[in-house]
Amino acid sequence: MNINILAGGPIELLPNLKRDQTDEDIWVGVDRGVFTLLSNGIKPAVAFGDFDSVTIEEMTLIEQSVNELNRFMPEKDETDMELALEWAIEQKPDLIRVFGATGGRIDHFIANIQLLMKPLQLDHKMQVEIHDKKNIVYLRLPGEYSIKKIPGFKYISFLPITMEVSGITLEGFKYPLVDRRLPLGSTLCISNELLCDCGHFSFSKGILMVVRSND
Repeated sequence: MNINILAGGPIELLPNLKRDQTDEDIWVGVDRGVFTLLSNGIKPAVAFGDFDSVTIEEMTLIEQSVNELNRFMPEKDETDMELALEWAIEQKPDLIRVFGATGGRIDHFIANIQLLMKPLQLDHKMQVEIHDKKNIVYLRLPGEYSIKKIPGFKYISFLPITMEVSGITLEGFKYPLVDRRLPLGSTLCISNELLCDCGHFSFSKGILMVVRSND
């Protein structure tokens, strides 16, 4: 089971929401993202938000269309996205994909990137990814990983989100590495590319952000 979460980011950055979904996917709407889902013919199973970004008419449609509507006051300790993500993690899916979380306000974007840490903090093993038209972002703990080419996502960047990532090795890449240290703030691993259909990366310490992207 996969859970897809749609937030209220700019719609021009959204990929085709129906392209990769299956009958087993569960959709979750966050604030204005609920209305965007309904406008795309997708009925979310659950909705979260203070809904301060929708009109009265749009809110009426949301109330009529969504069975499980979790509405909150704007003044709260967590963002609507964090509340939705916590619910999704509790369902223990195989994968959580987050859409509508990029663009717009940079503080919300940075907060959403940091929310990728949430499963790690809660000691859950599922992967959380942020998707938009040109990017896929996720985190990795120390280990060895295979990585395949994805059509439309030419570049692969690796960024440390801890003070350093140690022992990073890249195999099958245009710019290979062997047992390198990657400190916070380094741009060493920006805009790499796979040489064939599959490559490998590994590291021994830290937390690594993987960004698949295109121009």
